[in-house]
Amino acid sequence: MIVIYLQEVGEILHIAKSGRVIVKLSQKVNSGEILLDSKGKKVARVVELIGQVKAPYASAVPMTDRIQKYVGAKMYRGGRR
Repeated sequence: MIVIYLQEVGEILHIAKSGRVIVKLSQKVNSGEILLDSKGKKVARVVELIGQVKAPYASAVPMTDRIQKYVGAKMYRGGRR
């Protein structure tokens, strides 16, 4: 059996004019990391980290056509155990 665990990494604040989503981070993430919703569905891929080290943000490319419904939603990183 495969077990997927989720760790909260932040919240989507808004969609930029470029179409990317801006995520206020609560945990450190890496460029290229996939962000998931609370059900483990792929939502966005981090392409750039921006802002101050103490209060970082991430710019991420959406991986779903319905990204608008995720504005204000918590984002997670996942892995297998």
